[in-house]
Amino acid sequence: MKNLVQLLVTIALGVVVSCGGGGGQSAESSKVTEIGVTDSTITIGTWGPLTGPAALWGNVPRGVDAYFHYINEKGGIHGRKINVIIKDDGYQPSKTVAGVREMVEKDKVFAFVGGVGTAPCLAVKDYIIKNNVPWVSPASGATHWAFPPQNNIFSTFSLYFDESFTQVDYIINTLEAKKIAMIYQNDDFGKSGLVGVKVALEKYEMELVEEVSTEVTDQDLGSHVAKLKESGAEVVIMQVLPRQGAIITGTAAVLGYSPQWVTNSTLSDTELMYGITEGRWAGVLFSGFLNLEAEIDMEGYQAALKAKYPDVAWTTFVASGYFFAEPVAKALKDAGPELTREKFIQAMEGLTDFQGLGFSMSFGEGIRQGTRGAAMYQCTADGQTEQIAEYRNSDMDLDYAIKKLGEE
Repeated sequence: MKNLVQLLVTIALGVVVSCGGGGGQSAESSKVTEIGVTDSTITIGTWGPLTGPAALWGNVPRGVDAYFHYINEKGGIHGRKINVIIKDDGYQPSKTVAGVREMVEKDKVFAFVGGVGTAPCLAVKDYIIKNNVPWVSPASGATHWAFPPQNNIFSTFSLYFDESFTQVDYIINTLEAKKIAMIYQNDDFGKSGLVGVKVALEKYEMELVEEVSTEVTDQDLGSHVAKLKESGAEVVIMQVLPRQGAIITGTAAVLGYSPQWVTNSTLSDTELMYGITEGRWAGVLFSGFLNLEAEIDMEGYQAALKAKYPDVAWTTFVASGYFFAEPVAKALKDAGPELTREKFIQAMEGLTDFQGLGFSMSFGEGIRQGTRGAAMYQCTADGQTEQIAEYRNSDMDLDYAIKKLGEE
């Protein structure tokens, strides 16, 4: 009996040694307990339409990936390299759900950065909140991410409502236009722009002379453009996919209709849009949130993109991915080497007057929308971007606008 007891003790000690000191782990690595964090890596997830009707927006997640490659080339953060996982959802919410679940449950991501599109992001919002995964910079200007505020979500994208405020203010006070129409995508993305424009026009006691909706799958927009032309609108605001933007301006050219086109940040990649429209994008006005005079390591940023994606040009959608990721790198650094999700969220809350590729953004306790404004730009004759009006904050009543959106 005594020998049996000694044998059991010996076996038990062997198990303890095996679990506590085996497997090649160091004492330091055994301290790492946070999901998605090891001694040498931090795993970040993102998604977007690398294929499908919104594939031009696929350069946003590529930009996120290239930015973290830039960070890794500079030594990473507290000795850790950033491992980026990208899922292609084709701008289909069902695929977004599957991809995000895989990144949470299989890939064990520490946080999400970016993620393109209002509908795709809405499809996974509750799941991400439930799993308490930090999510910075949903690539959508909808209000869902910050109003009401959620502990683990931080929005850096200018609100579509606020971009609408900026557009309407410029159209009326600078262009002095009297007849304004709008063509918009028939979902939360498009309707957010529509409601924002309508609310902004109320201040001037004006209404749209025409409003026309499109579906994501629409390719023949002849009847849509004909309605805009019949309205006599001098200015037409677009809140649609890049492909639809190209189809609309091309169809208008065929019909001999040449209003002043105005859009927002979702169609702000002038070089790309100029190319696919064969130059028709020249003269298009748009609102946006990138600072053309930002003091950044542009040479390093572009070198990282070339190293990661040699066939992708440095354009606005790529730059947007960098913009979405910049505050994440700052917060990861501020959170310190003993990284946890809680410390990261606290570090994000502590970002004040942060500037990278964009204008100043600030967060805080209960404040999850980093900016409330936009600037105005124009596509030049050679397809470049020129800022034509300074960044300004919006004074739109969000509670009122959100209520109006719910009525659409």
